[in-house]
Amino acid sequence: MEIEFLGTGAGVPSRQRNVTGIALKLLDERNAVWLFDCGEGTQQQILKTSIRPRKIEKIFITHLHGDHIFGLPGLLSSRSFQGGESPLTIIGPTGIKEFVETSLKISDSHLKYPIIYTEIDNGGLVFKDHQFEVTALPLDHRIKSYGFRVREMDHPGELLVEKVKALGIPSGPVYGKIKNREKIILEDGREIDGNDFVGPEQKGRIVTILGDTRPHKNIGILAQDADVLVHESTFLSDENKMANAYFHSTSSQAANVAKEKNVKQLYLTHISARYLGNDMKLMEKEARKIFPKTKVVRDFDCFEIPFNKEERMT
Repeated sequence: MEIEFLGTGAGVPSRQRNVTGIALKLLDERNAVWLFDCGEGTQQQILKTSIRPRKIEKIFITHLHGDHIFGLPGLLSSRSFQGGESPLTIIGPTGIKEFVETSLKISDSHLKYPIIYTEIDNGGLVFKDHQFEVTALPLDHRIKSYGFRVREMDHPGELLVEKVKALGIPSGPVYGKIKNREKIILEDGREIDGNDFVGPEQKGRIVTILGDTRPHKNIGILAQDADVLVHESTFLSDENKMANAYFHSTSSQAANVAKEKNVKQLYLTHISARYLGNDMKLMEKEARKIFPKTKVVRDFDCFEIPFNKEERMT
């Protein structure tokens, strides 16, 4: 599991930052990519990465401001041109279906794959299968904006192969039964309890990605115990009044959430174009005073999201 930032700017593109686009790369887990927001130029950003549009399985939209959705029509069309034929799911606020279908209709664009829409009204569970579940909750922005909590299901414990072999048990179907923690009787009469030969379960990872927002109680719910929290940081900490007026957050507000909610890594994004190099250093410095595991991200930053080896279930 990796997270790659395709665009990290707020409002309008700049020479340093494109507008919002985040890829959660689940290639090992399900050979797919999930995209969070799709600002103008996102498909151009993708061309500079190893991401293949046909691998994009789901697109989550936090809110309907242009810097988060204007890249959708082009990306959807390109996915079709580049061999994408598998269904694609778009999950976002009410209105996202009308925006996409109107754009495609007026431009006479025809896709080779179906789009499945899930429109969010007030939030809740928006996706679940045997690997992941995704919860959306409303935030506090000028229009309806949501944050997403992606929770990976716990991984079953690994079969302790060497321990099994040490008993002289040859490989075969019996190994599957042992891994399933079954009690079995071997041909020589020995009774084996599979629980004794399977390691502890590995707790699944949690990734929280927020849309634009002022401080809100739902941020804490979404962020609790997250391995990664992606939080907007449109303004520096000394501009609380401006952040509040424009329904945005500051770096210190984001850092306080990470500290209070036992987050493991905080990534700050959605940076105002008014801030340049030295400002970025200051933003990161002031956030790290509160929460040391903070990074102000740049376009094309890519990070692995590892398992927490200490969080194995007994």
